[in-house]
Amino acid sequence: MAFVVTDNCIKCKYTDCVAVCPADAFYEGPNFLAINPDDCIDCDLCPVECPADAIFQEDEVPEDQKEFIELNAELSKVWPRITEVKAPPTDAKEWDGVPNKIEHLIIDSQ
Repeated sequence: MAFVVTDNCIKCKYTDCVAVCPADAFYEGPNFLAINPDDCIDCDLCPVECPADAIFQEDEVPEDQKEFIELNAELSKVWPRITEVKAPPTDAKEWDGVPNKIEHLIIDSQ
């Protein structure tokens, strides 16, 4: 079973999780990270490192965020892999905890 990045990552996009991932399972979009479920080895390291508490075990994803399970799978197929920590957006702290950020998700990096 894989881990899933959920709503609170949108516009926060902290990359602390990337640093601890032994499987390089993270993929980077313009304002969100996704985990490829085929790459994830279920090691449980990334949720602890996420300052936004946006990563859940697939079977523990909150009911109102179940769409992120498929979204992670889809986006990780089209976005580039990220393996190094990057600075978060300058306004990340302002967005942390804002509910229902899905409307702000940018899928196309162009």
